[in-house]
Amino acid sequence: MQNDDLIIRSARPEDEREFAALERATWTPLADVSPQPTEDKAVFDERHTPEQYLLAVLDGRIVGYVRQVPATPLASNRHVRQIQGLAVDGTVRGRGIGRRLVEAACDAARAEGARKISLRVLGWNAPARRLYEACGFVVEGSLAEEFLIDGSYVDDVWMARTLHG
Repeated sequence: MQNDDLIIRSARPEDEREFAALERATWTPLADVSPQPTEDKAVFDERHTPEQYLLAVLDGRIVGYVRQVPATPLASNRHVRQIQGLAVDGTVRGRGIGRRLVEAACDAARAEGARKISLRVLGWNAPARRLYEACGFVVEGSLAEEFLIDGSYVDDVWMARTLHG
């Protein structure tokens, strides 16, 4: 389904409150290794700045986000970007918004000169893995039982997509 009214834009400092509410609403142990965000937890800080995020806005409401950053601070790794967070409001899932966000992150990475974009996804997160595969990502490796979440050991799956050629 096409979202003609969907806008993908960079986050701004004034998005903090609405963005934080979306992050709390979309948190799930299926996708997150960090504890559930509290009401007073800020989204933006010195390591998570607005310019790292693209937001999906539908009918004036933030309904999704993706964070895309350099994979490491090393000059030798400057050509690689990494997706470090993706979420879509449950009320609008299934409408292609996640795919649009991933593609926007890839376009932004390519515009910054990146040749590759990578990400990490929990092994049990089948919906996210299907989305990334549909966007051209392939599994490059896996760390078995890397996380202990709710009493279960979960693999950390590394995926990537080339951006050149």
